[in-house]
Amino acid sequence: MPRRHLHVTGAPEAPLRAALAAVRAGLGVPESFPGAVLAEAEAAAKAPRLPGEDATDLPLFTIDPPTSVDLDQAMHLARRADGGYRVHYAIADVAAFVTPGGALDAEAHRRVQTLYFPDEKVPLHPTVLSEGAASLLPGQPAPALLWRIDLDAEGRRVATDVRRALVRSRAKLDYAGVQRAIDSGTAEEPVALLKDIGLLREALEVERGGISLNVPEQEIVERGGSYSLEYRAPLPADGWNAQVSLLTGMAAADLMTAAGTGILRTLPTAPDGAVARLRRSARALGVDWPHHVPYAQVIRSLDPRDGRHAAFLQECTTLLRGAGYTVFTDGNVPAATVHAAVADEYAHCTAPLRRLVDRYAGELCVAAVAGQEPPAWVRDALDALPKEMAEGSRRANSVERECVDIVEAALLKDRIGEVFDAYVVDVKEREPTVGTVHLEEPAVVARVEGGEARLPLGERLRVRLTQADPGTAKVRFAPA
Repeated sequence: MPRRHLHVTGAPEAPLRAALAAVRAGLGVPESFPGAVLAEAEAAAKAPRLPGEDATDLPLFTIDPPTSVDLDQAMHLARRADGGYRVHYAIADVAAFVTPGGALDAEAHRRVQTLYFPDEKVPLHPTVLSEGAASLLPGQPAPALLWRIDLDAEGRRVATDVRRALVRSRAKLDYAGVQRAIDSGTAEEPVALLKDIGLLREALEVERGGISLNVPEQEIVERGGSYSLEYRAPLPADGWNAQVSLLTGMAAADLMTAAGTGILRTLPTAPDGAVARLRRSARALGVDWPHHVPYAQVIRSLDPRDGRHAAFLQECTTLLRGAGYTVFTDGNVPAATVHAAVADEYAHCTAPLRRLVDRYAGELCVAAVAGQEPPAWVRDALDALPKEMAEGSRRANSVERECVDIVEAALLKDRIGEVFDAYVVDVKEREPTVGTVHLEEPAVVARVEGGEARLPLGERLRVRLTQADPGTAKVRFAPA
């Protein structure tokens, strides 16, 4: 599910990027790989375990940001004779390169997931694999887990298959190019069908009560020593592409639950307190949210190109807190396994280059379709995976919090003493003079303290910026 997407440009020695480098050092983020890991990755890149089936004649394509080279997924979409659709979805087969118990495997369990900073990323696997031999780059044969999912005319899943195969992507597409081609009517049918299938799946998402957050990317642009905040709103093609990934994750969950052994991504329903806080943020940002309307309906009504709506979508990610992983074996599937945002059972399985658990989920699905027991190395690792992934998520959350603090401080560093219009979205119960405000402009959420009166929860408040220095002082306000 989405996180706050931050991107920053500028020279490495610029204060903001220097502060981000300091965060990596302070959090102990591993930026380099040990020699043994690199050596094993180099050897694996030259001699992966290749599958017996050759599906390189399938004209797959990838859809990713233009600069991405760690390509986990490739797809091909087609119509079926009965009026339905066939989705082929190839997922990078990381297990073809990683030997269980080896140095590369141990390092992946230490890192757990790729970490994204506004200026760079810290990968889960060495780039010789994640951006090379294991990536589904165009023109490059690569081992993959090849999903075949058949849909009826309404987009409902009617059949699922997944097996190992050698694949070759024909084209590396980006979201803007795909959107232009579809809008202009020049897209070839396998690409044009992304809209048809995406819209059908979005309608089914609404029907089952699920939500997808089209969280905009925030870009911090440096101009003449100062910074400005700009949003890149996601295109409809971003959402249609995400629906194919969600479709595969739900199919994976069904395969594993039917087989009796698996690992699901779960999320409890957002507590009333989180929804109440979100309502205060909506009020602060001028987002219309009638009391009788559920938040899922409000979210679907938002336009991420609107600055206020974009800021509110950032706040909506707080409803995704509490997500975790649930393991089950020998048919003992627990009762509470639904992911609240998906509104169905769901599994992470489509990003194994960037997330450790996906490699294991893929293996479980291949075994389930083949009617076989999962490999011993998979079963042996299952019990520890939820804790490992939780620790990885905590690290990623720390990275996100620190990065947001730094970026907001950089944005406001030259405005100390200025007064801003804000809304009080949270107040500490034991310290009612301390709380959180959401600025109207720019879209910053920060601590407010130093006043003598109780903060007016849910009401407008004029606040003065008291500190903001990237790398040394987080953004703080005082009542004005």
